Amino acid sequence: MAITLQESLRGLFYAPFYVALAHDAYAAEGVEVRFVSSPRPSDAARNVLDGTVDVCWGGPMRIMQAYQQMPDCDLVSFAEVVTRDPFLLLGREARPGFALRDLLGLRVATVSEVPTPWMCLQEDLRRAGIAPADLTRVADRSMADNVAALRRGEVDVVQVFEPFAAALEADGAAHVWYAQGSRGLTSYTTFYARRGLLTDRREELLRMVRAMARTLIASRSFRSMRTAAAVWTGASILRPCGRLSRLPAIRCPSEPNRPASLMRRGSCLSRSSMASN
Repeated sequence: MAITLQESLRGLFYAPFYVALAHDAYAAEGVEVRFVSSPRPSDAARNVLDGTVDVCWGGPMRIMQAYQQMPDCDLVSFAEVVTRDPFLLLGREARPGFALRDLLGLRVATVSEVPTPWMCLQEDLRRAGIAPADLTRVADRSMADNVAALRRGEVDVVQVFEPFAAALEADGAAHVWYAQGSRGLTSYTTFYARRGLLTDRREELLRMVRAMARTLIASRSFRSMRTAAAVWTGASILRPCGRLSRLPAIRCPSEPNRPASLMRRGSCLSRSSMASN
């Protein structure tokens, strides 16, 4: 019986997972995997708990949130894959000497689709001596809506992932102020499943982990990462961003090496060797 693997949302920084699917890495390790997508990110953990799917990928923050809401739940994270924060803060004008304290007094639109980006940014603010509650925050709109609001001048700063950031830069509509990945290593994305599944189907899950390890080693060549991203994200994630050309050519006209820079800034290639992940 196949392991049903669910993505929580479609994102460029999940490229290692798409590489594994595009290159049949799971089958090569002798495990059958059926891929599905969650209708809404907020349903991802619930689908694992009710048995709709077997395994999901997502942030450990999601698991901690599930335990906070349901203390008797039995979700377990395993196989860390993404180890840096892929989210970025952008403002309309360039600010090369940006410090987090510059956010005070500005209208900051944060991510609403998933909890981890804002949770991590709160930690950065606290480390900088800033109370997160002191921010003037817009917290109830999607990234696409926030990007549109920035273009209209209704907010001053947006928190987004790629390729939203590159689309704003390509239009001259915004500049990157802060890369949350500069914080350093962050356990950002893993597989997760119910504890019982880790016992009942241990060998299959071990094979999935081996498949991902081999994928990360193989993906040290950027071409395979870019190709898989084209297969899995080109048709949907870029559509809200207008002027960006479709993957695998995620590049702006003035930056022929844009694909690699996007992946690195988006934290998929944040180390010199992904194998160490």
